[in-house]
Amino acid sequence: MAEDEQEEPRRPRRPRRNAATGTRRPPRDADPERNGADAHEPDDGEADAEPDGREKAGRTIPAQVAARRAVQHVTDFTGRPAENVVSIDRADGGWQVGVEVVETERIPDTQDVLAIYEVRVDRGGHLLSYKRTRRYARGQLDGKC
Repeated sequence: MAEDEQEEPRRPRRPRRNAATGTRRPPRDADPERNGADAHEPDDGEADAEPDGREKAGRTIPAQVAARRAVQHVTDFTGRPAENVVSIDRADGGWQVGVEVVETERIPDTQDVLAIYEVRVDRGGHLLSYKRTRRYARGQLDGKC
C-alpha cells in the first residue's frame, strides 16, 4: 500500500432484527454477554418483558419460565432449594406450579420430610399466591398409585 493511500475505516455493522419481535439487536460481536458459553443458551421467553418487568401486550410467559420463577419464589420464601417441579397448570391467565422441597434432611435420606408448595404466578411470572399443600416422608407412597 502506498504511503498516500489510506485504508477506509470500517463501518460498524448494523444491528439485526429479532425475528420474533421485529426489534433491532446488536451483532453478536458487539455484545460481550452473547459471546462465549452464553451465546448458545436457549431463549426462555423472558425477552418478552418490558423494561419495567411487565409482560408485552398481554402475552403469557411459557411454562418453563413460569416454573423457574415459581421455584425462585419458593426458594426465596423457604430458604431451601427446590427438589422438583411436580405440576404445572394454566390458571386464570397465569400459571399454578407445584414445587417439591426437602424441608427436613434426615439420615438415611429415605426419612427426609418433603413438602409440596402450590405457587400461582400471573402471566408475567409475578407471584400471586404461595402455600404449602402437603408434607410427607420421602418414602411415603400416594394412595393414588
